[in-house]
Amino acid sequence: MTSEKKVLVFRKGDEILKALSEADERMAYLIELIGDYSLELEGDFFQSLVQSIVGQQLSTKAADSIWKKLKDFCGEVTPAKILGLEEDELRSVGLSKKKIEYIKDLAGKVESGALDLKRLDTMSDEDIIRTLLQVKGIGRWTAEMFLIFSLGRLDVFSVQDYGLQLSVKWLYELPDWPDKSCLVELSQRWKPYRTVASLYLWEAKNRGLAKELV
Repeated sequence: MTSEKKVLVFRKGDEILKALSEADERMAYLIELIGDYSLELEGDFFQSLVQSIVGQQLSTKAADSIWKKLKDFCGEVTPAKILGLEEDELRSVGLSKKKIEYIKDLAGKVESGALDLKRLDTMSDEDIIRTLLQVKGIGRWTAEMFLIFSLGRLDVFSVQDYGLQLSVKWLYELPDWPDKSCLVELSQRWKPYRTVASLYLWEAKNRGLAKELV
C-alpha cells in the first residue's frame, strides 16, 4: 500500500488524445467537448478496495455517507483496524452483514500476506483481476475500477459498467442499449487507451450530457 499521490493528466493535442481522436471521430467529438481532463489516483490500495465494497449496489450519496462514518469510526481504515472491530460495531456505521464479511475477508488476506497489495502494480491487468477475484465480494467490475482509479492502467474498459453503457448509447446514437459484443467491438478502436476513452465517457454522464431516454 502506498500513500504517494499520482495524477493522470490528459490535454488536447497530446499523444494519447490525438491517437483516440484519429481512431474514432465520435471520440474526437467527445474529447473536443470535454477538453483537458485529470484524475488523481487513489493512493491507499486497501482503502480503495474497502470503499469499492462499501459502495456496491448503493447510490453515491448512501455509499459516501457510510464510508465517511467508517473512516470516522476507525480513524484510519487499515486491515488491523477492520479485524479489530466487532460485527455490531461495523453494522453501526451502516454496513450489511455481507459487506462486513467481504471487508473482513479482504483485511484478513492482506494482514496474513495472502494478498500482497504492494506487489499488484508489478503484475499484468489480467493477473491483478484474477488475484483480486479471490477476495470475497470483489468481482470483475470492482477489480477493473481498481486498475483504473488506483493503478492508473491505461487500457481498461469495463463492459459491465452502466455509466459507460449509457454514454456509449448517447455518443454513438444507438437505437438499442449496447450489449457486451457491441461494447467490445467499439472499444477495440480505443486500444491501447481504453481507460482514457472510459474517463471521457464517464465525464459525459457526470456533466449530464449522456442521459437515458425514458
